[in-house]
Amino acid sequence: MSLVAGGTATGMALGLVAGAGTVLVLVGAPLGRRPRLADRLAPHLRDVPRGSRLLGQGRGIQGQWAMVLRLFAPAVSREGRLHRLLDALAGGPRTTSRRLRQAGSSTTLEQFRAEQLVLAVVGLLVGTVVAGTLAVTRGAPVPALVLLVVVCGVAGAVARDVALSRALARRTQRILTEFPTVAELLALSVAAGEGAVGALERIASTSSGELAGELRATLAHARAGAPLVTALEGLAARTAVPALRRFVDGMAVALERGTPLTEVLRAQAQDVRELSRRQLMEAGGKKEIQMMIPVVFLVLPVTVLFAVFPGAAALSGVR
Repeated sequence: MSLVAGGTATGMALGLVAGAGTVLVLVGAPLGRRPRLADRLAPHLRDVPRGSRLLGQGRGIQGQWAMVLRLFAPAVSREGRLHRLLDALAGGPRTTSRRLRQAGSSTTLEQFRAEQLVLAVVGLLVGTVVAGTLAVTRGAPVPALVLLVVVCGVAGAVARDVALSRALARRTQRILTEFPTVAELLALSVAAGEGAVGALERIASTSSGELAGELRATLAHARAGAPLVTALEGLAARTAVPALRRFVDGMAVALERGTPLTEVLRAQAQDVRELSRRQLMEAGGKKEIQMMIPVVFLVLPVTVLFAVFPGAAALSGVR
C-alpha cells in the first residue's frame, strides 16, 4: 500500500510539473510571438533593412538577466495578451510608465513587463517544486496544490511591482530631503540679481542629487526650445512630490504674470521649511509610538512580574 501511495504522489507531482510547463508554452510562445500584419508588411515597404526584432526588443537591458529578458520581451509586447494580463495585475500602461519615470528608472515598459514575466515564471517553478514536495510527503489535495502554484506565480509578478513602488518611495524621500536646500538656494540666487534660468543653472551645476538631476533635465528641455514654464511643468510631472508641484506652480504664475520672483520664491521657501518641520514632527511622533511598543509589551510586563512575584511566592509559602 505504501508503494502504491508513493507512486500516486509521484505521479501527481510529475503531472503538476508537466501541466505548468504546458501552460507556459501555450500561453507564452504562440500568443506573445504571433507576428502582426504590420510587422509582416514593414520589411517590404522599407528601404533600410531592419535589425533583429528579438534583439531589438531587449536593447538597453543590462546585467546578468539581459539575455533572459530579451527572450521574454516579444511575449510581453503591447499587443499581446500577456501584456494585458500584467496590466490588469499591476496597473495600466500609462500608470506604470509614469511610475517608472517618477522612480528615475531607465527601464522601458516592455522591459518592465518582461521582468515581471521572468519573476512570474520563477514563482511558478518554485510553487511547482513546493507543491510536488507537499504531494509526496503530505499527500495534499490537488486543488490546494494548483492554487499554491498559481499564487506563487502571481506573487512573482506582483513582487516586481512592489519593488518599483519601494524605489519610487525612496526617490521621493530623497527629493523631499533635498528640496528645502534647493528652494533656499534658488531664492538667494534670485535675490542676488540673477534671473530664473540663471539661478536654475547655478543650482544645477553646483548641486548633486536627485533634484539637481531633474533641474538639469529641465534646463535641457528649455534649451531645446520649450518655454521655461512648460519645462517646469514637466519637472513637476516627472516627480511624485506635491510640495514640488506647488513650488513649480508658484514660479510659473510669477513668470507668466510678471510678479516679482524674489518675493514669490521667499514665500515658497518659507512654505518648504514649514513642510520640512512638520514632516520631522510627524516622523518623531511615529517613532515615539513605535518606541512605546517594546515598553508596553516587553518592559512593563517584566517589571510587573518582578514586583508581584515575591509577594505571590511569600503568600503561597504562608499557605
